[in-house]
Amino acid sequence: MSTQNKSLFSNFSPTSKQEWKDKVDTDLKGVDFNKLIWKNFNGLNFQPFYNSEDGIESLPNTGLNSQDLVNFRSIKVSTSEEGNQLAKLAINEGVNGLLFEIDGKIQVEALLNGVDLNKVAISFLLQFDQIDFAKSFLIYAVSTLKQKENLKGYFDFRGISNYVTNGSLNKAFFDNSVELLKLTGAFPNFKAFTITGASYLDSGSNQVQEVAYSLNSLVFVVEKLMEKGVDANQIFQGLHVELAIGSEYFIEIAKFRAFHSLLNLLANEYGVTDFNPFITAKTSVWSKSVTDAHTNLLRATTEAMSAILGNVDGVLVDPYDKEFNEASQFSNRIAGNIATILKEESYLGKVANPVDGSYYIEEATQKIAEKALILFKEVEAQGGFFEAFEKGLIQDQISEIRQEKIKWISQRRLPLVGVNKYPNLMETVSSEVLSSGASSDQKLLKPRRASLEIEVVRKATELLVESIGKRPVIELCSFGNLTMRKARAAFSYDFLGVSGFKVLDEKSYDTAQLAAEASAESDSEVVVICSSDPDYQESALNFVETFRSKNSEKVLLLAGNPVDLLDQLKEAGLDGCLHIKSDVIQTLTAIQNKVQEHYKSLEV
Repeated sequence: MSTQNKSLFSNFSPTSKQEWKDKVDTDLKGVDFNKLIWKNFNGLNFQPFYNSEDGIESLPNTGLNSQDLVNFRSIKVSTSEEGNQLAKLAINEGVNGLLFEIDGKIQVEALLNGVDLNKVAISFLLQFDQIDFAKSFLIYAVSTLKQKENLKGYFDFRGISNYVTNGSLNKAFFDNSVELLKLTGAFPNFKAFTITGASYLDSGSNQVQEVAYSLNSLVFVVEKLMEKGVDANQIFQGLHVELAIGSEYFIEIAKFRAFHSLLNLLANEYGVTDFNPFITAKTSVWSKSVTDAHTNLLRATTEAMSAILGNVDGVLVDPYDKEFNEASQFSNRIAGNIATILKEESYLGKVANPVDGSYYIEEATQKIAEKALILFKEVEAQGGFFEAFEKGLIQDQISEIRQEKIKWISQRRLPLVGVNKYPNLMETVSSEVLSSGASSDQKLLKPRRASLEIEVVRKATELLVESIGKRPVIELCSFGNLTMRKARAAFSYDFLGVSGFKVLDEKSYDTAQLAAEASAESDSEVVVICSSDPDYQESALNFVETFRSKNSEKVLLLAGNPVDLLDQLKEAGLDGCLHIKSDVIQTLTAIQNKVQEHYKSLEV
């Protein structure tokens, strides 16, 4: 087989990267090749193609693909008995990791009755009675384990994440971490404390920031624990890290690999060369939506894939409806199935580092690591994590990236299915589940959905529907050139569907005059003119004048951007245009305001 392949490829001469580029330049027909270079929110540039000439070197210590990937399910525990029932249900559904969120007095024996700690990873998010509960759990674990190495999982006090999101740094976090490092020392695969970086990405940061700030916060904790007499080897051996997973598939793979490498580099600075951290990846809040919520299943799947390929030890997939509902048995089951299918049926957890050697991913890993290391050093130069956060440096840098992302979302340059593109017009959404807006407190980080600003627009529609008893109607009124009117009607349908108004199918007319007369008198609140630029030159002004002579209340828009006609059209009564550069939030808000004014005038 090998000989045949060599014989086959010997018939083809090697193609250099320059020859490929020359071919691309020919196909671009004068368009600048640099327009194909991808720029992302990390400030990194990536080429449209790579080959062996790129000679990219792999970073060391990027992690190993986990053969024993832990598929976590989060369980809120109100009573020991209920928590135990939910735990057994999760295990029966194929989950091999449980994260208990405990906020109160819970009996360990009752909670874990029938759960095999030799096979199932057990973790705890603890808010109160941390040490007493941990002691009870470890005593119980010893009584049920075949060997102490079998106990896998971690404790999480939310020490750092509470600080960055609530502004409170519980000093007991450090004392409790010291105590738990001692208690868990005999259990090499159970981690005593957690560093959470998910709050950064979920607040709108880029991947470089998440990696850098997570390492900065780790240094802060390490220094505090060492001041209390804990050895660096013991600290790193007891470390669990939780990172969020964003929607940029390949960049997320590279992020986790880069974090592995930088974590090892950091540990080496403390003289630690042999340690076994546990890294968990959690599907992000930022990328999820409450409109067309089933799309969250697709987002969670690609996120879990990128994390597994990035060599994490465990994944926590949130239910698709978590952002607006109490997770149901169905949504929990589907969330658990995602990681199980990826591991068992897609074999992502059964092959050795499948992305190693990919030119693109290797370069992305290298670039993210390099830039994250620079940012990490900048924060340390500012006095370290705590000082930088107290000064607002970290918040300001994340805010800058977040605002840029929101701008791109509103301009539809960053598509979110069901949010700013491809809305589900058959869906009804209660105003109660939609956001009233993002927090304005710049001193703290607030994990949030990227869609909040667009949700405010949709919420205004739903409140209007509740107040007037009907859903406002948008009419797509077309005439002239068939190809262009169809294309612009389709664009308008997609663009305006985000509002939550009822968008009717395109209605075509033989002439602009007929279209204007019919749409002016129809039962709709918004009319969109759809045709070609030559047709606009000939008939748009007449359309607007005819329309306004019959109706002065409706919102009248034009699909396209005939710059040389705009002043005349607006003077005649056109409210605005829809085109590729239109801002979703600004455009829809203006439409809503005029529709609301109309209905308020009727009340008077």
